[in-house]
Amino acid sequence: MRDFVELWVYLSATPLFGLTATLVAYLAMHAASVRLGQPPWANPVLWTVLALAVLLTLSGTPYPTYFSGAQFIHFLLGPAVVALAWPMWQRREQLRRQGAALLVAGLTGGLAAAGSAVAFGWALGLPDEVLRSLAPKSVTAPVAMGIAEQLGGIPALAAVFAVLTGLVGALSGKYLFDGLRIPAPEVRGFALGTASHGIGAARAMQVHPDAGAYAGLALGLQVILASLLMPLALAALRILRNN
Repeated sequence: MRDFVELWVYLSATPLFGLTATLVAYLAMHAASVRLGQPPWANPVLWTVLALAVLLTLSGTPYPTYFSGAQFIHFLLGPAVVALAWPMWQRREQLRRQGAALLVAGLTGGLAAAGSAVAFGWALGLPDEVLRSLAPKSVTAPVAMGIAEQLGGIPALAAVFAVLTGLVGALSGKYLFDGLRIPAPEVRGFALGTASHGIGAARAMQVHPDAGAYAGLALGLQVILASLLMPLALAALRILRNN
């Protein structure tokens, strides 16, 4: 017990704390998810976030102290997203034939995701800066933060909305698709990537390789479309208001 306390004191004072806690928590939650058959409700990302939140709260560890070590894992998010291109490359001929339809579906899905969120928030009377932070909720978190900043929102809040959206999609997608009787893995994957970005794509890859490939494509489309169109839409609204 004394050795454990000494190890805890050492880790909590160094960047190794955030790195070690994240790796241990995720590996434990992933192992539990696999043992349970990887049901949607046992999503390892969700339970890792909850476990780390409890750990930081109980130990009184400030988030900057935790992130000083966890940033090494955060850095790998970029290469992980780029790696999603490989399944798409393997299906490049099929995707090329469906290019126009996929573009229309991605644009429609992105408009529905952003428009419904903003409309619902407006109906609830949320402040303007919160609505601007809510608009890019279906874009992967790092990009959502940049878009929210351009729109005049709160980047940190946009990241929270994005993560929550991804988790909701990963947890509920299977049940929703089953209820709608949508069996095609390509359709399921594209819908998950459109609405739930990286977390949804990760779940799609667990279920079926084709679902994962289409989810990665949808994720990339949303990043491009949202980055280009959301600032333009805001500028157009400002012009209309001035006129």
